[in-house]
Amino acid sequence: MLQLHHLTIGHRDAPLAASLCATLPPSSLTALVGRNGCGKSTLLRTIAALHPPMEGEVRMRDENLARLSPNERARRIALVLTDRVSAPALTAREVVEMGRTPYSSFLGTLRSDDREKVEQAIEACQIENLLSREVGTLSDGERQRVMIARALAQDTPIILLDEPTAFLDFPAKVETLTLLRSIAHEQGKTILLSTHDLELTFQLADHLWLLSPTTLTMGTPEALAADGTLTRYFESEAIGFDAQHLRFTPKNLAP
Repeated sequence: MLQLHHLTIGHRDAPLAASLCATLPPSSLTALVGRNGCGKSTLLRTIAALHPPMEGEVRMRDENLARLSPNERARRIALVLTDRVSAPALTAREVVEMGRTPYSSFLGTLRSDDREKVEQAIEACQIENLLSREVGTLSDGERQRVMIARALAQDTPIILLDEPTAFLDFPAKVETLTLLRSIAHEQGKTILLSTHDLELTFQLADHLWLLSPTTLTMGTPEALAADGTLTRYFESEAIGFDAQHLRFTPKNLAP
């Protein structure tokens, strides 16, 4: 179980959010949402120990993740960023196999159990038809499925994703979030993703982490809508929020 203990995140002397305390619900899909610049990506990178916390710590099973070696962390948390694969000439299969790096030998040789994990990830993400293609030739949606398969092959209890639906068309957004929800429920993975696709996320996420500079509010989309939290956070002079249907409505439209 992953927990934030009085975590303050930010850059140098500029905190973005302070004294965050939260527990990530296990075996579920949790969406990290908030306004632009509130620190969503920084929080994910801090959890993954790619960015140092200003205060506090991230703990998993009573271990401070920042004190673990990179290889030990890689056996606990898989991270999917929005960055393009730095070696686009790699095939999709080779990218998925990279997920076994924390377990493979110095030479990167895969054992039989490594290959089994790779095949399971390929099947779960339904990318069999992509395996021989170079990732540089894949569409954004295809590439994202390959990166999710790599994270699955890493066989960690927790998967973090930063804007996994960015740059995708609507059908690919739905497919990606549905895939992640299925992985969480059917494989018992604990998944945390950041997103700006709010209405779609409200329909598919099990839980929300709503980030502000001073708090991290947790709950189901339905509960946070019913108690007015989502309305207070997102509503403005131009935008209203329909709590019953979990959708945004523009205000003051000219006839």
